[in-house]
Amino acid sequence: MESNQNVMNKTCKEFIVQTETDSYDLEASVRIIGKDILIAVWGGDNPHIGAVSAAQSQVSIVNPEKNNATASVICFPGHMEDHLVKPIAEKIALSTKSNVVVTAGAHWDNIDKDGIKKVLENGNKIAELVASELSK
Repeated sequence: MESNQNVMNKTCKEFIVQTETDSYDLEASVRIIGKDILIAVWGGDNPHIGAVSAAQSQVSIVNPEKNNATASVICFPGHMEDHLVKPIAEKIALSTKSNVVVTAGAHWDNIDKDGIKKVLENGNKIAELVASELSK
């Protein structure tokens, strides 16, 4: 009989990616659980969980020859991470045809509009890094 750790290693894979833009960088931990993907994104002075998104790929209603992704989001009051989790979850679900859950929490004191824009850009980079790693 195999140990629990050996069994887990056969069914789960984990890795971490991070942006390196020198401002408002994000980090993400990715865990593949069977065919599903769990991603935790954090950054800033006070990492936390501010929002959660669950996404899946599905056949497009408009064009049955294409797929699209749909996502649901839960955002804790006073948080804006819904703008991070939804696009990441949808992009990864669409590219992998998997069920995807993304959590995110990133906080920088006194962040301005340009800083928020940079965080969202880094969220897109995180999605690209995750998709690239998953395609290997």
